[in-house]
Amino acid sequence: MKILVLSDHESKSLYDYYTPEKLKDIDLIISCGDLKASYLTFFATFSKAPVFYVMGNHDVRYLDNPPEGCTCIEDDIVTFRGVRILGLGGSMEYIPDSRNQYTEKKMARRIRRLWWKLWRYKGFDILVTHAPAREINDLPDLPHQGFSCFRDLLDKYSPKYFFHGHIHSNYGNAFKREDKYGNTVVVNGYEYCIIDYPEIP
Repeated sequence: MKILVLSDHESKSLYDYYTPEKLKDIDLIISCGDLKASYLTFFATFSKAPVFYVMGNHDVRYLDNPPEGCTCIEDDIVTFRGVRILGLGGSMEYIPDSRNQYTEKKMARRIRRLWWKLWRYKGFDILVTHAPAREINDLPDLPHQGFSCFRDLLDKYSPKYFFHGHIHSNYGNAFKREDKYGNTVVVNGYEYCIIDYPEIP
């Protein structure tokens, strides 16, 4: 199964120079946030693949004008072809009481509220967030710090993949397209990347 992961920066290759062949083998599209609603709507329109998304810290307009034809997976676990996907958008709170920004305590509270779904689905296979996890390719400044509670999720449930954005490719050594944390492959979806996810028998 091919998953197209998007985040933070519009791809000229996929968008401005779109051709049907570029999306024909994509089975699922996941956005990690900070992309215009119209950009996600484009992929929902011109691809046969469903589009799942979480919100980035700059996606406040989604609340009034969400991407059309796409599915928000915030604070939810959804399944696609038997793969369990957990979504938690937003970034660390650096402007008090701003939308889509959370303190560590607030993000941990969101996760605690998911206890029933986590029990019902027996965990998850892919964690989708906007911000990274703490000390896994994040940055020391508050706006780009990761969440420790994301690390706790990885430690407890050991998903196959962790998709995030927020750390751009021009941020220097902090940017890694792919990394490993325990048994989890960590992927920064900045602009786009394609993941070959093993089919469940």
